[in-house]
Amino acid sequence: MAGAAVTALADLLAAAEPDAGGLVVTIPPAWAQGRTTYGGLSSALALHAAQRCAPDLPPLASAQVSFIGPLAGTVRVAATMLRRGRNTAFVQSDITGDAGLGYRATFVFMGPRDSSIDLAETPRHDQPPPAPDAKLYTGPADFFTGQFEFLDVKAPDLGPAELLRWARLRERDGLDPMIELIAIADSLPPAAFKLLGGRMVPVSSLTWTINLLTPTPVTDDGWWLLHTRSDHARHGGSSQAMAVCNATGERVAEGMQSVALFT
Repeated sequence: MAGAAVTALADLLAAAEPDAGGLVVTIPPAWAQGRTTYGGLSSALALHAAQRCAPDLPPLASAQVSFIGPLAGTVRVAATMLRRGRNTAFVQSDITGDAGLGYRATFVFMGPRDSSIDLAETPRHDQPPPAPDAKLYTGPADFFTGQFEFLDVKAPDLGPAELLRWARLRERDGLDPMIELIAIADSLPPAAFKLLGGRMVPVSSLTWTINLLTPTPVTDDGWWLLHTRSDHARHGGSSQAMAVCNATGERVAEGMQSVALFT
């Protein structure tokens, strides 16, 4: 399938230069989202820096993200250990660019504990992953979607502001599975975008919370099923629920996002 040139995330991480407790990264235009950097890439860079804070961190359990301002070109990613307990570590990651602070996240790393509670009632999906001969699509060279392959799911029961889409990175070799998942989990447009009837207007994610439901996310052939739904969009803002499932139907992440709509 033809598409934009691929700028592999693994290569971008490998090229990051250590800098006094942080990393300096030059973000190529192929990962742009308008005048800023794609939020999934920013989150992957921030998680990569957070993982370097200690060599023995437990698995990622949760992240709370604020998209504060635009980021592009050369940026600095700094991670700080906020607290390290016996089972849990809180790490803050900031990304700054020419315009100052553009991104802040708090990552919570947590190991398993013995517990009397065992509940797993998250819904499984019954959508088959794309077939080998499926007609996939990608995005343009100057937009982050060019780094992905997609296939929309046309389920009959989708709501007026609800999206369901298979997605995978076009180049995913050499990636930490959690970084791959974080990089892809924000690749859907806002659910409320569907209400615009094809009109293109500026939108901007404000905050994002994502909870990981497994310490070891895995899937088949790189495919993840992304779901987002908004039940409230007015006064220029939208609140949406989000989820990620793997190719076998297991839900591996859940989240919420606040989105600004400039229309």
